[in-house]
Amino acid sequence: MDEMTKPQAAPAEPASPTASGLLDRTFGLTERGTSVGREVMAGATTFAAMAYIIAVNPAIMSNAGMDRADLVSATALAAIVGSVMMGLWANLPLAVAPAMGSNVIFTYVIVKQMGMPWQGALAMVAFTGVLFLILSLSKLREKVAKDVPEALKIGIQAAVGTLIVFIALRGAGFVVQNPSTYIAMGSLRSPPVLLTLFGLLLTPVLVVRRVPAALILSIAVLTLIGFFVPAANGKMVTSVPSAIMAWPRWPTSTFMALDIGYLFSHFVVALPLLFYFLCAEFFSTLGTLIGVTGAANLRKPDGSIPNATAAFATDATASIVGPLLGTSVVTAYIESITGVQAGGRTGLTSLTVAGFFFLALFFWPIFVIIPPQATAPALVLVGVLMMQGLARIDMTDLANAVPIVLTLLVTVLTNNLINGMALGTLSYIALEVAVGRRPQIPAMVWGLGVVFVAYAIVIAQIF
Repeated sequence: MDEMTKPQAAPAEPASPTASGLLDRTFGLTERGTSVGREVMAGATTFAAMAYIIAVNPAIMSNAGMDRADLVSATALAAIVGSVMMGLWANLPLAVAPAMGSNVIFTYVIVKQMGMPWQGALAMVAFTGVLFLILSLSKLREKVAKDVPEALKIGIQAAVGTLIVFIALRGAGFVVQNPSTYIAMGSLRSPPVLLTLFGLLLTPVLVVRRVPAALILSIAVLTLIGFFVPAANGKMVTSVPSAIMAWPRWPTSTFMALDIGYLFSHFVVALPLLFYFLCAEFFSTLGTLIGVTGAANLRKPDGSIPNATAAFATDATASIVGPLLGTSVVTAYIESITGVQAGGRTGLTSLTVAGFFFLALFFWPIFVIIPPQATAPALVLVGVLMMQGLARIDMTDLANAVPIVLTLLVTVLTNNLINGMALGTLSYIALEVAVGRRPQIPAMVWGLGVVFVAYAIVIAQIF
């Protein structure tokens, strides 16, 4: 089990001879100890873990009155644009796609609860993306990432890892709601729960035995087994695809459908929501970057994220392109950790993900049948690996330990990374001041504290 204590399970290896040409020079494969084959496999693994977005995002946003078929194309196209930019510009193994969570706020809060037309909501998201881009090019976001103390970075990475585990198990039905204890384990008489349990045992065994493409292999095996496992609805866990191929359609009804006039005529109403999206996107992307680059051992000796400005600007630009196509906020995906676990270290992983999303435009009926029971074990393993930083906690120094633990627990218990980051940051400031280390608190952390307090006030008014 000593191998599992390392942030990355796949050992570094020299790039293959075939990678010594243009790809090696472009992405620095040899420098980062990877190869073309490993990067492609990592991209395939990441895509397998996030392919659900092709089906889930249209299912959610269609409730806002948008055409579901057009949303399928918009989702895949936004992922292609964002992932290609991340790969070529930032050279990081981060996949980009429409954000889960933001699509729920878009549909059920902005459109259904507040009554804003989806065209106006798209304009609001695009305007938020412009603000993201301004912040990114000013390098403010890069400075935030660099000045975040190690205690907060460890807390964020561990919190993201724990949240991944919880979401994966909940999505697979292994963790369920309980009126007395709030959450409980699913019934072991349930075939889908047993399939997940089998995966939780199989996947780490494949990894520690260094089976090639362990994560994607486990996903494929569990998906195939799912064809023969009955689900609660009387069907099988893995559904038979409706077709092998399906021609995509250009998102005619959503493309360039933004209503800029509505945004400015209702700007006072939209302002709190703009602030919400700014905070949500700013800090969720920061948390994802810290988590992914930490798991891949890509951070610089001073703790900063390589090519951070390019990564942030990519995220911001993608959040402008997404609404133009017809989808909500587009962001870097925490599922990219699965690709890192498979050995991904460069932007070639992101380009591979983009390639699979391009194929998904034609073969999406096959990809969307991957059930949560198949991806949950891989995501659980990823979450466990992200928690390795907890071993560096000095539990005798409560000023460091408390913010980390609060960040982790509040994130999981509220199912919201921003809540955890906010309480972790505020407790860090309070404790550092209490022990007489006030001069050591970076100005950026003080700024984050103010932002989080303002964010809490706005959220209290909205929700």
